[in-house]
Amino acid sequence: MTVKTYIHEWTDQPVRNVLAGMVGTFALIPEVIAFSYVAGVAPSVGLFASFVISIAIAITGGRPGMISGAAGSVALVAAELVHSHGLQYLLLATLLAGAFQIIFGLLRLQSMMRFVSREVETGFVNALGILIFSAQVPQMLHVTWHTYALIALGLAIVYLLPRITTAVPSPLICILVLTGITFAVPMPVHVVSDLGELPSGLPHLTLPNVPFSAETFKIVLPYAFAMAMVGLLESLMTATVVDELTDTHSNKRMECTGLGFSNIMVGLFGGMAGCGMIGQTVGNLRYGGRGRLSTFTAGAFLLLLLVVLHRFVAQVPVAALVAIMIMVSVSTFSWSSLRDLVKHPRLSSTVMLATVLVVVLTHDLAAGVACGVLLNGLFFSFQVMKLVQVSSTFSESHNTRTYYVHGQMFFASASVLADAVDFQDTASTIVIDLEDAHIWDISAADALEKIASRLKTRGKTVSIIHADQRAEKLLASLGHDTLLA
Repeated sequence: MTVKTYIHEWTDQPVRNVLAGMVGTFALIPEVIAFSYVAGVAPSVGLFASFVISIAIAITGGRPGMISGAAGSVALVAAELVHSHGLQYLLLATLLAGAFQIIFGLLRLQSMMRFVSREVETGFVNALGILIFSAQVPQMLHVTWHTYALIALGLAIVYLLPRITTAVPSPLICILVLTGITFAVPMPVHVVSDLGELPSGLPHLTLPNVPFSAETFKIVLPYAFAMAMVGLLESLMTATVVDELTDTHSNKRMECTGLGFSNIMVGLFGGMAGCGMIGQTVGNLRYGGRGRLSTFTAGAFLLLLLVVLHRFVAQVPVAALVAIMIMVSVSTFSWSSLRDLVKHPRLSSTVMLATVLVVVLTHDLAAGVACGVLLNGLFFSFQVMKLVQVSSTFSESHNTRTYYVHGQMFFASASVLADAVDFQDTASTIVIDLEDAHIWDISAADALEKIASRLKTRGKTVSIIHADQRAEKLLASLGHDTLLA
């Protein structure tokens, strides 16, 4: 990335980015508070962490316009550590998770995202849309009619105002109007302060108050590694979605190291590890937040709201936040994927649905993506295996049977050749022609050797011809290069 590009990412459309970042702040608050409770920590731990992450990732991250915060599957991983050992162990795990993420970035492990298929990405965003909407349901249960009226009014503002003007993001107007109504006409509705105690001071530098012993690191390291992996997975998936929505490219390696640096800063200021938040990011993009300034504003405005406008934020009706998050969930969900279910191949649709199902059932984005990638790999291997073909010819003059192998030979397709070979053949010489085949792994090379061994025990002369360089290397590594003609 050039200095000119970096400066442009900060200075492009500053007003639009600032306003979008302010909307992103309001979308951050309820989810961060909710996931703070999931992790078993005070809301201030998650809110201050989100402030630090947003500021740091705006400077060091590789995906402009992406909102990051202390929420998502990272909180689910952290919960068990907090419940069993307390907050201080979580702070140490956050520092180590950040260090792991920097190492992952330096080792270019972000390239593993290439194994996440389009179907898995679609399942990822669809599951997030469902989870975002379902997270709003508790706020709509056992409430008075006033709440439903405010939500309806909020949705009307969010969806109808852009038809009149887009100068100011409609969610921001939604928050101001609904808060003004509840101030002017007191009514029995939940407000932000009901979600949990909000911090009123500034975060301060701190170090984990734990014994720095081998036993401590033995406890913390597995959680730190899991937090690092889950956080990177969510962030890189979110960055990929943003790349597609904006038709731009991001620096995934820089995003890895930037998230790691941000989480180290979070740990030093007493917060829990965070990652990219696709719901808030989609909302940010929807209202024009495509630069680093929007991400920075989301964090800076969050601190301003918590410290300077503490009382105002506490009185924002939850109905306003619910209306905004419903809009975000609808925008996040890929509605075209429902139509594609009948148009796309069944295996592709199965991968997408399996990803959604696992995420929704477990509330674990990493588990859903891992399931989708695994299924996609199995289905791909199955499809490639079916492309392998074996034909044969017999030369009476030389009493030779030649088998011609066509396709990709690997662990899943290695048995296809063995099934095609007639071990009872009367030919005295067997030739296996690999001119149109590629041997990809040890399993395929070993299968060739076993076929040759079985034929030799029956007194046959066996040779392999036209093997490519990779096949020669694999057979040589097994000590079977004497089979090559």
